Amino acid sequence: MPSVFIKTYGCQMNERDSEAVLAQLAARGYAMAASEAEADVVLLNTCSVRDLAEQKAIHKMESLVGTSRKHRPDTVLGFLGCMAQSRGSELPAKIPGVRLVLGTQKAHRTGDYLDTLLANRDATVVDTAVEAGSESAIREHTVPHAGQPRGVTAFVSIMQGCNQHCTFCIVPFTRGEERSRPIAEIVDECRDLASRGVREVTLLGQIVTSYGRRLIPVQEGRSPFVQLLDAVHDLEGIERIRFTSPHPKGYGEDLVEAYARLPKLAPSAHLPLQSGSDRLLKAMHRGYTRERYLGILERLRTARPDIGLSTDLIVGFPGETEQDFEDTLDVVRKAEFDQAYIFKYSPRRDTPAASMPDQIPQDVREDRNHRLLTLVNEIGARKYEAFVGRTTRILVEGPSRKNPARLEGRTGCNKIVVFEGADRHIGELMDLRITRVGSFTLYGDPAVIGMEDSPEASTPA
Repeated sequence: MPSVFIKTYGCQMNERDSEAVLAQLAARGYAMAASEAEADVVLLNTCSVRDLAEQKAIHKMESLVGTSRKHRPDTVLGFLGCMAQSRGSELPAKIPGVRLVLGTQKAHRTGDYLDTLLANRDATVVDTAVEAGSESAIREHTVPHAGQPRGVTAFVSIMQGCNQHCTFCIVPFTRGEERSRPIAEIVDECRDLASRGVREVTLLGQIVTSYGRRLIPVQEGRSPFVQLLDAVHDLEGIERIRFTSPHPKGYGEDLVEAYARLPKLAPSAHLPLQSGSDRLLKAMHRGYTRERYLGILERLRTARPDIGLSTDLIVGFPGETEQDFEDTLDVVRKAEFDQAYIFKYSPRRDTPAASMPDQIPQDVREDRNHRLLTLVNEIGARKYEAFVGRTTRILVEGPSRKNPARLEGRTGCNKIVVFEGADRHIGELMDLRITRVGSFTLYGDPAVIGMEDSPEASTPA
């Protein structure tokens, strides 16, 4: 019985895609290896959104090839995902020893191709063809989670692809056009997960708020995405619903209202800003202005005063002036994000931004990254410090990733809380008094119970 190990780089979409491939292979009799050193098949599921993820995956594969030649020459090594789609046959040419390269619309063929490669050690397969229609996407999405879910939280992919075509982003080229699953099919998957102990689901899509457009009609003023939230909300056993990644354009009044109306919808929103400069937002093809963006945040905070807000920011986009960067700093000060993910712009092949004039020098990008990160951390630290002395509700997820002797959970507003507790608490909604704060981590005391002064006391978040 061959064994397989998949290492995932990049976003939550990639994590769910890896789960789907593992489920597919488990159904064919493959065993799940505990580590790459023990596996007959090692696959890297790679992201192309940022150059850093690509370089990590390439360096990792070069190391795996060297190790396999010395110790396990029959190991099948391969790439899945966006970088495989983008680079295709370049990868085995660049890294001799790579035998499988599967694009984003061919993940459902992984088992077929691995059977061939394991039977013929001289064979190599590269398949990045784009299939007509949405058959491959439906197959990929409907693969069930492999065996028992890994914990009390799970990712549920509701759509694939992107029609936004931001000028810096390669996703429309690697994932294709938007394709959505039926609401009933997603609800069935969530119901099954709940029956197996999952208490929180995160709905996934490249632009998740675009779910069902031109496929599912608006009903009673509610978009297809909000209709899906309503349907999942009604499921017994599901205590929390999250989603990622949205687009600010998707935050219509129906979605903002859903935060006030649906108790299970976690008071948390990740709204990628990218830039605070209207000039750059237009060049990025983002479809909103800074004022419109700040207006969305204001409406969300009115609907859920306890909401946690995070964002993505790019520094050094082509043509970014010092004034453009100051505009970004200004919006960050006004928005007061709980957390932000900052990326130094890196050109991605086949994107319009890669050929734009006035590419920003690396030292300027480094300087602006440092200045923006300093501001984000200062604001974030104040937001986290405000929790000390309060009582807040968490969903206990399992052992702490940094200290397995402790447990950790997550607040509705998406902050990690570490505390001393027993395994019997895993899967529970539990109230903790916050006693101190670390680096974007809260520490709680379960001995003091009470919701009277909780920032989330009005909901079961």
